[in-house]
Amino acid sequence: MKIGWGFDAHRMGGDGPMLLGGVVVDETRGLIGTSDADVALHAIADAALGAAAMGDLGTLFPSEDARWHGADSADLLAQVARLLDDRGLGIDHIDVTIVAEKVRIAPHRAAMRQRIAEITRTSPTAVSVKATTTDGMGFLGRDEGIAAMAVVSLDR
Repeated sequence: MKIGWGFDAHRMGGDGPMLLGGVVVDETRGLIGTSDADVALHAIADAALGAAAMGDLGTLFPSEDARWHGADSADLLAQVARLLDDRGLGIDHIDVTIVAEKVRIAPHRAAMRQRIAEITRTSPTAVSVKATTTDGMGFLGRDEGIAAMAVVSLDR
């Protein structure tokens, strides 16, 4: 078994929609990023790449490369899953925590678990989505951005 950890954060900004875990969670606000800025999927991808000792998301999809501007993070994570398959590795379990002050995750949790499972070709029972706030502290607490942390385990 191999285990990896990932983290991502993006600033609030622009028009919506805001995607988290591959699901629209806010139609009116967005996050700023090279791609669609889905911090949950980015953290999962980085954790999976870390578990396989394959670098990080920026190594595979550099922000300087115009091909990735506006990219769908679901497509990026699906490409990571295919790279794992090519190495004989499969995702065993995903645990992601989203840190957001005002965006509510609970109403979207089941849809996120389902969508992440679809993207990674695993079961929703192997995907955990949690949320927390910073109780008003720091840039996340001021609702200036959203962050996510993920742990992914791989097996052969």
